[in-house]
Amino acid sequence: MKKKQICILGSTGSIGTQALDVIAQHPDRYEAYCLTANNRVEELAAQARKFRPAAVVIANETKYETLCNLLEDLPDIKVYAGKDAIDQIVEATPIDMVLTAMVGFAGLSPTIHAIKAGKKICLANKETLVVAGELICQLAQQYHTPILPVDSEHSAIFQSIVGEERNEIDKILLTCSGGPFRLKDNEQLASVTAADALKHPTWDMGAKITIDSASLMNKGFEVIEAKWLFGVEADRIQVLIHPQSIVHSAVQFVDGSVKAQLGVPDMRMPIQYAFSYPERLPLQGERLDLFRHKLEFFEPDMDKFQCLALAFESIRKGGNMPCIVNAANEIVNEGFRKGLCSFLAMADIIAKTMTRVPFDAQPDYDTYIQTDAEARRIAAEIMNQ
Repeated sequence: MKKKQICILGSTGSIGTQALDVIAQHPDRYEAYCLTANNRVEELAAQARKFRPAAVVIANETKYETLCNLLEDLPDIKVYAGKDAIDQIVEATPIDMVLTAMVGFAGLSPTIHAIKAGKKICLANKETLVVAGELICQLAQQYHTPILPVDSEHSAIFQSIVGEERNEIDKILLTCSGGPFRLKDNEQLASVTAADALKHPTWDMGAKITIDSASLMNKGFEVIEAKWLFGVEADRIQVLIHPQSIVHSAVQFVDGSVKAQLGVPDMRMPIQYAFSYPERLPLQGERLDLFRHKLEFFEPDMDKFQCLALAFESIRKGGNMPCIVNAANEIVNEGFRKGLCSFLAMADIIAKTMTRVPFDAQPDYDTYIQTDAEARRIAAEIMNQ
C-alpha cells in the first residue's frame, strides 16, 4: 500500500502533535511530508528529526536561521520560512492530504491554496469556515476537494450521517463541556483570570481555544462551522452543555431518531478518522466504559455566555459579520490572556466592534482580508480605551 503523504499545518500545537502520534501508530499507511509551525522552532526541529519530513516551514521568518542551524545535519529536509512558503508548500505534488491545525485567521489562505491544489482537507482550523464559509464551500465544490472535519463535535456529526445521505436532518445537537465556568454566576465571572480560564475540565488544548471554550465562543464558532459543513441553518443547531464530554455530538432526523457518536475525550480519534475515512483503523488508548460515566445535558445560559449569543447573531446576519466577530475575538482573547481586559469585557468589545465595522452582505476574499484588518484595529482601540 502506498503511504499517504500528509502536510500538517501547525504540527507543534495540540492537534498537530496528536496527529503525529496517529502517524506514528500507522507507519505503514502515513508519512509526514511537511510540518509547519508559527514560532516553536525547537519543537518543530525535534519533530523533523523524528519524522524526517521532506520539508519544514516556520511562519516567523526571524526564526529561519535558527531552524536551519538546528537541522543543518539533515540536508534532505528542506527548510522554508514565511506565510507565503506555507501557501506554496500545501500545493506540493506528493501531498495527499492537508491537516489544517493552525489557529485563527492565519489558516484561511493556506486552506484555499490546498483546496485549489485538490488536496484532501482535514479541517481542524474552524476559523476558516467561520470567516469565509461560503467561499470555502464554493471552492471545494469547484475543485472537487473533500473536506473532512477534525473537531470532535463535527467528526461526531459526520460519523452520525454517514449512510444517511438521502435522509433529511431535522436538528443537529452540538455538545459542549461548558468549560471551567459553567457553574459560576456573573458576579464571579467578573473576577476570573486567564489562569482560571485555562483550566479546562476535560480537554487539553492550546491557550487560544481553551479561552474560547471558557467563553463558549468556541461553541459559537462550531455552530457556524456546522452550518457550512452540513448545510443546516443555525436555528436548527442546538447547543447542549454536556460536562462529561462523552457524547461528542448527535443528529436528529425528521422521524425523530437520534444518532450520536460517543467516546472518551481523545482528539486522536477524530484525527485518525479524517485520515482513514471510510475505514476505521485500530487506535491505542483508553476505551469508553459507560458503567463509569453518567451522561448529563443542560441548556446553555445565553445571558451569562454572551459570546455564544453573538456568534448566533453573526451567522444570522451573514455576510462578513462572522469575520468581524472572529477578528474581534482574536484580539480580546489575547487581551484577556495578557490582562488587558476582563473576561466579561470580551463580549462587550466584540459587540461594539460588530456595530462599527462596515457590513458587506456579499464579501469576496479581498473583503474578508479588509474586514479582518479593520475589525482587529477597532477591537484593539476599544479594548485600550
